[in-house]
Amino acid sequence: MEETVEYAQATGLLGGVWLLVAIPLLSAAVLLLLGRRADRWGHWLGVAAIGAAFVLGLSFFFQLRGLENKSVELSLWDFIAVGDLRVDFGLLFDPLAAVFVLLITGVGFLIHLYAVEYMAHDAGRRRFFAYFNLFVAAMLLLVLGNNYVMLYVGWEGVGLASYLLISFWYERPSAATAGKKAFLMNRVGDAGLAIAIFIMFATLGTTQYDEVFNGVGALTGATVLILGLLLLLGAAGKSGQFPLQAWLPDAMEGPTPVSALIHAATMVTAGVYLIARSNPIFSANSTLQLVVLSVGALTLLMGCIIGAAKDDIKRVLAWSTVSQIGYMFLGVGLGGGAYALAIIHLLAHGFFKANMFLGAGSVMHGMKDQVDIRRFGGLWKHMKITWLTFMMGWLAIIGFPGLSGYFSKEPIIASAFEREDWTAWLFGGAALLGAGLTAFYMTRLFVLTFHGPKRWTEDIEHPHESPKLMTIPLILLAAGSVAAGGLMVMNGGVASWLAPVLGEEAAGEAHGVLSHEVINILSLLVTALGAGLAWFLFRAGTATAPQPAGVLVTAARRNLYADAVNEAVFEKPGIFLTRALVYLDNRGIDGLVNGLAAAVGGGSGRLRRMQTGFVRSYATSILAGALLVMAAFLAVQAGWLA
Repeated sequence: MEETVEYAQATGLLGGVWLLVAIPLLSAAVLLLLGRRADRWGHWLGVAAIGAAFVLGLSFFFQLRGLENKSVELSLWDFIAVGDLRVDFGLLFDPLAAVFVLLITGVGFLIHLYAVEYMAHDAGRRRFFAYFNLFVAAMLLLVLGNNYVMLYVGWEGVGLASYLLISFWYERPSAATAGKKAFLMNRVGDAGLAIAIFIMFATLGTTQYDEVFNGVGALTGATVLILGLLLLLGAAGKSGQFPLQAWLPDAMEGPTPVSALIHAATMVTAGVYLIARSNPIFSANSTLQLVVLSVGALTLLMGCIIGAAKDDIKRVLAWSTVSQIGYMFLGVGLGGGAYALAIIHLLAHGFFKANMFLGAGSVMHGMKDQVDIRRFGGLWKHMKITWLTFMMGWLAIIGFPGLSGYFSKEPIIASAFEREDWTAWLFGGAALLGAGLTAFYMTRLFVLTFHGPKRWTEDIEHPHESPKLMTIPLILLAAGSVAAGGLMVMNGGVASWLAPVLGEEAAGEAHGVLSHEVINILSLLVTALGAGLAWFLFRAGTATAPQPAGVLVTAARRNLYADAVNEAVFEKPGIFLTRALVYLDNRGIDGLVNGLAAAVGGGSGRLRRMQTGFVRSYATSILAGALLVMAAFLAVQAGWLA
C-alpha cells in the first residue's frame, strides 16, 4: 500500500527557512547595485552571506531532527493564480532538502573563502562574488521549493548564474563560447522539464510535490513513462549526462572556483536531486528506471574513457565529474535503498571533487596558470599542502579502503549486481569497469602532476605553495574526503535520515549474481590494477606533445565525437530553420533578431555578430520548445496522456 505524502506547516525557528534563499540573494543584489563602491569589501560580504546561510542551515537541520514528521512546509504567497492553476510560492524543508542545504552552503562557503585569494588580482572580483551568491541562492531555491514550478524558477536561476560565471572572462572568445554552449544545451533539458510540469497540471491539476506524488497511482503507465522521460531529459541537461554532457567540460573556461562550485556543490547535483525528489514517479515504472540506469552506465563509462585521454588538469576533473554523476544516476535508477546510496555518493563527491578542483587551482596558482599535466611533474616537493590534500581526494575518488569514496561508490556497484536478470551483469559490469578506469586516469593525473621528473616550461623557475586563504579550505575539504563517507554510513547514517523521503533502506540480506564480498574483492582488484598500471606507465613522465594514437584514443581526445553529433543533429537543423524563417519574413524576424542583438549591447562588428548568433540560437531553442509544448497540449487534448 502506498503511503500518503503529507507535510506539516513550519513554525518557530523553522519559519525562517526562507532566509536561506534571501540572504545570498540580498547579498548579490547589494553587490550588483552598489557597483564599484563595494569593490573593497564586497568579496567579504559574499563570503559572510554564505557563511550565515550555512549556520542557519545547520540550526534548521538540528531543529528538524527533533520533529516526528521531519518535514515542514512554509507557504509565503500565491505565485500564480490563473483559472484552475494555483501555484504556491512555498518552501519545503525535509531530510532530502536539509542534506542538500548543508552541502551547498558548507562546501560553498569554503569555495567562496578560497576565491577571495584566488580572485584577489581580478578587477571584477566584486561582480564575481555577486554572481557566486546568485548561484548559491538559485540552487537553494531549487532544492527548497515545495512544488515543481518553484524548482523550475531555481533551475533557471542556476542556468543564468552558470552562464554569467562560465563566461566571466568574456573577453576571451573561448570563455564566451563555453558560456553560450552551457546556456543553450541546458535549454534543451529545460524544455523537457517545462513540458513535464505542463503535463502534471494537465493530468493532475497541480504541481505541488505532495499532490503530484499522491496522484501518480491514478496515471496510466504511458503517462508516467512520458512524464519521467521528460524529467530525465531535464536532469541530464543540468547534470551533464548523456546525451547532454558536452557542455560540462567546456565550463572549465571560467575561474577555477566556478568549476569547483558547479561540479561539487551546485549545478551538476541538481539532476540527481530532481530524480531523487521525484522518486514516486520513477519507482512507478520499471521501464523508466531501466532508461535511467542505461543513461548512468553509459555516461560513467564515457566520462572514464574521455578523461583518460585529456591533458588539461581541469578537463580531466570535469570528465571525472561526468563519470561520477553517472554512478549517482545508476543509484537512483536502481531505486529502493539505492536512492540513498546515490545521495551519499553525491555528498562524498562534493568533498573530494571540491578538494581536487581547488587543488588544481592551487597548482595553477603556483605554475603561472599552466594547465597541461604533461608540463608538471615533481611538484610534491614544492607544494606539500596541495600535494597531500589532493592525494586525499585522489584516494577517495578511486575508492581506497577507508576513505569516503569507498563507502559511497562500492555499495552502488554491489546494488547494480543485485538485479534479478541479465542486466545485473550489464550494469554491474559497467560500474565495475568504471572503477578500474577511474583508478587509471585519476592516478595518471596525480602522478603526472606531482611526481616524476619536472617538466616545467622555462618561464617557471620556482613553483610555490598557495596562501593560507587557499590552503585552509583545501585542508578542511581533504578531511571531508577522508572521513565523510564513513561518517555518513555509520549506524544507518544518511540512509536512515532520508528514509521518510526516499523509502526504507534495503534490509541487506539480498544477494544478486555475486555476493557482496566477491564484488568488494573484485572492485578492489580492478582499482589496484588500474592505479598500478597508470603508475607504471607515467611515473617517468609522458610525451610533451600528442603522439599518433589508435582509433579509441583519437575518439576520446575528440570527446567521442559528441560535439560533431550535436552539431549535425541539433545545431545545423536549427540554423536551417532560423534561416528559413528569415527568408519567409526577412523584415520581421531579421529585424527582431538584429534589434535584440543591438539591445544586448552593440559593440564591435565581431561582438555584434556573436550576439546576433546567440540571439538567433536562443530564438530557435524557444521555437523548438514551443513546438514541443504544442505537441504535448495536443496529446493531452486527444486523450493520449489521460
